[in-house]
Amino acid sequence: MSDDRRGPPGPPRAGLTYRDAGVDIDAGDELVERIKGHVKRTLRPEVVTDLGGFAGMCALPTGYKEPLLVSCTDGVGTKLKLAFLMGKHDTVGIDLVAMNVNDLVVSGAEPLFFLDYFASGRLEVGVAERVIAGIADGCRQAGCALLGGETAELPGFYAAGEYDLAGFCVGVVEKSRRIDGRRIEVGDTLLGIASSGFHSNGYSLVRRVFLEEMKADLGQPLEGMERPLGEVLLAPTRIYVRALRKLAAADLLRGAAHITGGGLVDNPTRMLPGDAPLKLQLQLGSWPIPAVMQVLAREARVTPEEMRRTFNLGIGMIVAVPAARAADARRILEDEGERVFEIGRVAEAPAPDAPVEFLGAAGGA
Repeated sequence: MSDDRRGPPGPPRAGLTYRDAGVDIDAGDELVERIKGHVKRTLRPEVVTDLGGFAGMCALPTGYKEPLLVSCTDGVGTKLKLAFLMGKHDTVGIDLVAMNVNDLVVSGAEPLFFLDYFASGRLEVGVAERVIAGIADGCRQAGCALLGGETAELPGFYAAGEYDLAGFCVGVVEKSRRIDGRRIEVGDTLLGIASSGFHSNGYSLVRRVFLEEMKADLGQPLEGMERPLGEVLLAPTRIYVRALRKLAAADLLRGAAHITGGGLVDNPTRMLPGDAPLKLQLQLGSWPIPAVMQVLAREARVTPEEMRRTFNLGIGMIVAVPAARAADARRILEDEGERVFEIGRVAEAPAPDAPVEFLGAAGGA
């Protein structure tokens, strides 16, 4: 006879739930309710579905004869690490929209709708709401609808308190009005539109310099800065959609380049057709380099060549316009609230040459 000393059986143990495994469906439902107001403020007349369905639907705007759909996707990158560190989550959503719509508008396209992907190890509803409110703010600035998105809770996949963001944008442009650089001519003027800072590129180096090597206090301004360093570094990427669309409507936009990863070396020539015997001449010293970038270059002894290849150096967008109407183009951009500088010209390149030529010299550039 066996000697069973375990005693009488207790009540049956409750089965595991999805929440026990780290996924809170109720939190996801609460987030959807919280963000409905933010999303509603972004809607365009073409949107025919409400938030919460399996897919969003959007009609093409009227008036297009041969509409071309234009799409792009991007993320925010390691700039998010600063948002985690500072507990400030209301601006990175603007960054997410900006990185997409600024790429889209250089083709002359009108942004129609935006989709986001927000993923975290554990969904913190308040944090997620602030992020998505920022996305909605960016959509309003760009004139596009926040059509939907995905909130993913992935236990064990992300560090505590961290999340990742990605976005996808669709726009439309009239086939005959698309901007593909084929109208760019020798002698065209290059206008640089000021950035709001580093935007969303180069932050692996930014964090390495300011946080690890300098051990700078994010709550204090550095030399030449009026605002605390953390505020400067988290300044949201500027959205250029309305300004560039005004320029295109005036038939003054011949080409445009969004200055992102690759800086002033790799991005500007993306506005040129591949077979064009042209190069872009940029005049160093024709625009001010932000103080935060000058400090980074000096403290980390980053060469001018590396700075130009990595950062926007204060120019978030470059546009090519007819030289005879450069003043008109500049006025249109400035009327939209942009700071604009004449930074160069388009030149002939009859033989294989560096597609971007830097003229003159400027400290830190």
